[in-house]
Amino acid sequence: MDDLTRKSYELRRDIIEMVHNSAAGHVGGDLSVIDILTVLYFDIMNVSPENFKDENRDRFLLSKGHCADALFCTLGEKGFFDKKEAIETFSQYGSKFIGHPNTEVYGIEINSGSLGHGLSIAVGMALAAKMNGQSYRTYVVLGDGEMAEGSNYEAMMAAGQYKLDNLCATVDLNGLQISGTTDQVMSTSSLAEKFRAFHWNVIEVEDGNNCAQLKEAYEAAKEHKGQPTAVIAHTVKGKGVSFMENQKSWHHGVMSEEQYVQAVKDIEEVLK
Repeated sequence: MDDLTRKSYELRRDIIEMVHNSAAGHVGGDLSVIDILTVLYFDIMNVSPENFKDENRDRFLLSKGHCADALFCTLGEKGFFDKKEAIETFSQYGSKFIGHPNTEVYGIEINSGSLGHGLSIAVGMALAAKMNGQSYRTYVVLGDGEMAEGSNYEAMMAAGQYKLDNLCATVDLNGLQISGTTDQVMSTSSLAEKFRAFHWNVIEVEDGNNCAQLKEAYEAAKEHKGQPTAVIAHTVKGKGVSFMENQKSWHHGVMSEEQYVQAVKDIEEVLK
């Protein structure tokens, strides 16, 4: 097992602990997006606790903010704060580690969670870098259900118009949202064709839970000039936990003690 894959499963273990402790959290989406976060934070992006105030740090926005649990675990592992505090106090009274990203937490760029806003903000950040002659890149992760929000298409249009090749958007395409499949609720297929229509470079990742495939896609995005890049990552909701995989009921769910034990067992089997 390569280091990034091991890291992603160690973070899955943290997510399960966090969600179990708090009896809250969007665990299915956390588990589908964690490989994306792992590759970005531990291989691709120029961002760390030490350079977070540096104007030329890379920017990361989690537009699908309901998966804050995954982001908090990742930032804690990266050293932005005490990961143990985040795991033990997530969604508890008085904790800054609430159910959506917020700038009270060191390492968070924007408050997010109201779906459909992240890409527009990312476009603004990327355009500002171009205008100011700065070298940083902006990364934003969206949910596939979120792509039903019309504001995304205005942002896609602007990014293509201004040739923001310092912008990389990732769609965590797990095919499920709280009330059903994305095709049933509001089909947005084909996302690749939609992005291309707005003059984006598109990279489809067949297995969006495969760290090696993700790394290759993000490295290619860095090299592509003249267009923003959309990485469409075909993921599995609940990836890594047998009874959660591809189950919309785990968009947001509370584990019984028996389920918690099984989830930990599933992850630790992979880590052996």
